[in-house]
Amino acid sequence: GRQRCMTADGHTLLVLHEPPRAAEVSMIGRLFWRSPEGAWRSNSLGDGIESLEAHLDEYDGLIEQLEQSNVAARTADEYFTVIETLIPLHRSAENLYLALQVARESCPKDRRLIDCRDQAYEVLRSSDLLLSDSKSALDYAIAKRAEEQARNSAKLAASANRLNTLIAFFLPVGTLGAMFGMNVTHGLEEVHPPLTFGLIVLTGLLFGLLLKLFVIDRPVPPQLG
Repeated sequence: GRQRCMTADGHTLLVLHEPPRAAEVSMIGRLFWRSPEGAWRSNSLGDGIESLEAHLDEYDGLIEQLEQSNVAARTADEYFTVIETLIPLHRSAENLYLALQVARESCPKDRRLIDCRDQAYEVLRSSDLLLSDSKSALDYAIAKRAEEQARNSAKLAASANRLNTLIAFFLPVGTLGAMFGMNVTHGLEEVHPPLTFGLIVLTGLLFGLLLKLFVIDRPVPPQLG
């Protein structure tokens, strides 16, 4: 169930959760009981207020590991892994702080409990800041990748345009060469070969230039206002 604090007749019972991990599906509970005399006991971390402090130190340690992972992350997948682990941790830290706030109100003279409440707030604040930083870094990584893809697409489009331009420019030459290269009598066999070849090439290049000017789109001038 939800993390909470229950009080009755001077007794205080904290029902808390272990720090959640990314691979864990369900939460694991921890119980901390304070007697009216101020003695603390827990079901898994021993006795004394130190058990509650050790519980909070586990949250601190996990957040510190995630901060290091966030600093080392470079790709969107790495940032997503940090966020995936951080979201349940942030939610658990928020409920942990609320439970300790209720416990602090029920035991206003317990200074070490107040310190634990303050530490829980620091855990919540650190997880909130880290989550915000990770999301911003993830958005930046995605935007950067999208910009790189757009740049590559523009380069591919420019390469395709140059290729189409070359094809359009040399298409008439290739067509004429194919036509006059066939063994068909066309009356030019007896004309001086170098002169005939030069005229064919020049004619093909001229038609290619005209076709190039026709195929390439003219840039549209920017409109003001």
